[in-house]
Amino acid sequence: MNQLKVLLGPLVLLFHSGLIAQQVTARVMDAKTLKGIPYATIQYGPQRGTITNEEGRFSIALDSTVTPQDSIHISSMGYEKTTLPWTQLQDTIITIAPKAIALNSVYLFDQERSVDEIIRLMKAKMPQNINTQRVRQRFFLRQSVFNHIQKADLGFERSSIAELDKDLIDSIALSIPEYSYHYTETLGDLFKANGDNKIDIIRAAELYDKTAFNSIDDFSDQIERIFKANVKPDSYLKIKSGIFSQKVQVDSLLQETDKETEEVLSEEWSKETPDDLLNAQKDIFNEILGEVFYADDSKVDLLRKTRKYEFSLVGHTDIESDGVYIIDFVPKGSAPFQGRLYVNMEDFAVMRIDFENLKNLRNFRLLGIYYRETKFKGTMRFASLPNGRYELSFLDLSFGRWFRMDRPLDVIEKNKNVKGRRKQNELRLNIDFQMANTHKWELVVYNSDLIAKNEFEDFEENPNIKARYMPQYDPEFWKGHTIMEPNQAIREFSVATETLTP
Repeated sequence: MNQLKVLLGPLVLLFHSGLIAQQVTARVMDAKTLKGIPYATIQYGPQRGTITNEEGRFSIALDSTVTPQDSIHISSMGYEKTTLPWTQLQDTIITIAPKAIALNSVYLFDQERSVDEIIRLMKAKMPQNINTQRVRQRFFLRQSVFNHIQKADLGFERSSIAELDKDLIDSIALSIPEYSYHYTETLGDLFKANGDNKIDIIRAAELYDKTAFNSIDDFSDQIERIFKANVKPDSYLKIKSGIFSQKVQVDSLLQETDKETEEVLSEEWSKETPDDLLNAQKDIFNEILGEVFYADDSKVDLLRKTRKYEFSLVGHTDIESDGVYIIDFVPKGSAPFQGRLYVNMEDFAVMRIDFENLKNLRNFRLLGIYYRETKFKGTMRFASLPNGRYELSFLDLSFGRWFRMDRPLDVIEKNKNVKGRRKQNELRLNIDFQMANTHKWELVVYNSDLIAKNEFEDFEENPNIKARYMPQYDPEFWKGHTIMEPNQAIREFSVATETLTP
């Protein structure tokens, strides 16, 4: 792989019962509306359970190591807790009744507390409520990436290289898919110790359209061939965009590499691609754990800037067997978020937070480059460990961004070793590129176990594990494993469909 592909890389990345296991599936729905209930808790044994997907669907894999109780327990905020015999689960619809939020004195208190006092105690007790001990968590993580190319006008103006003409430039723009989707699903164990994370990946799958990436690679190869045929090795390229310019030596850009160098470059390039599953998953965990509301650099600035929010106590309810205060928050002025907190009545730990931004989190504009962070919305739930401290047990987070580049681009070949004018060739474009991008993460933690120091230190990650590529969703891949059920878009995903119908 040569340096030209390395330079083109960022453009490419823009697109881019018994001994036999038994699987039981069902769907949880609102008894009144008959709509699926998203992210309801399904408990089927001590420290064992799962979560419904956004459509209310769930599945549970049983094997000889799991002995289910006679009944399962279904709970969701705002609904009556429901218990059903295990035998009623297979391929069925379960309806549960809504329950009103308690606005009167259903709970007995030693003393009534104002909302300001609850928030003060929540902040004061945060250090002792957050788990800092080493822990191993069985997780399922789904990342969904949605790209919408709103405009891809490369704006061909002129070229002195015959092959590098308007037709080729236009065909590159047309090859970029208007819509693209990339799903990654991972089941594994997360080892956590004071901010240091290790991952044991059990199984993983990726769904996306390889043909979209291959078409960009084909154009990269074609442009590389044109450059080699028309540009002199001792020339240099002057790349200008507006008032900025950069000088690149052509001989270093286009030279052939020997086999050993090629292998080194290939190895370094692979570290930056989705093929490196382990590091990609660690990067995802670093990102989403860094956005937990109490993290120092979290975009949800609720704890650091409580004075910028107005809090109101709207009622009381229970999460599992714990009574919680229900507290809404809205911005007083420039703060970006609104949402709801569920604060434990006993230890003032946050057991759940729902939030969404009311305005763009970032707006950047400079010399034809535009960037906006348009959406940051999610739900986080926390569960108590045997040590009485809390760990993240569920996360649903969406992060939306918008990007535009509206700038001229000139690529000029110059050579001081030839007679006559130094300028040899020129390509001039006027690029107008606009893209909207959304990342969505769904994380389910099935169980959390405190571990000893040596268990964390002795565990060695497997850097060679790969995700299975799927051109269409294959439910058999996850048979025998408990995961969060895919939504309809994932179940119906196929390369053929995506290619023909954006």
